[in-house]
Amino acid sequence: MAVNCEKVVNDLFAAWTRLDLDGIMSYFDENGVWDNVPMNNPAKGKAAVRELTQGFLKDTASFEAKILKSAHEGNLVINERVDTIRMKNGKTAAIPVAGVFELNDAGKITSWRDYFDLATFTKQIS
Repeated sequence: MAVNCEKVVNDLFAAWTRLDLDGIMSYFDENGVWDNVPMNNPAKGKAAVRELTQGFLKDTASFEAKILKSAHEGNLVINERVDTIRMKNGKTAAIPVAGVFELNDAGKITSWRDYFDLATFTKQIS
């Protein structure tokens, strides 16, 4: 694969840091899937991913993903990170996350799965 998939994922998180909805969406394939595994059913298709992303962004004042480790093989990227989310209500959550990203040959995300402990998140924002 000619596309640097690890760079694509890092660039995705740079768009998240800017809270840039259009920037975030530019990394997804039309049929891309985003699954926050412990939270809900996967968002399937770019329109559903956009709606889920808007839901997160509307309550978020700032976001930072600190990538601790990252590995890739072909079109697969796996990272271990800590996502720090500051909500508009002033509460902050720091959540350890394992993310799995699958990309197509054009460098667009076809699947993004995040694994984390939902209780760790809810305790911090309650």
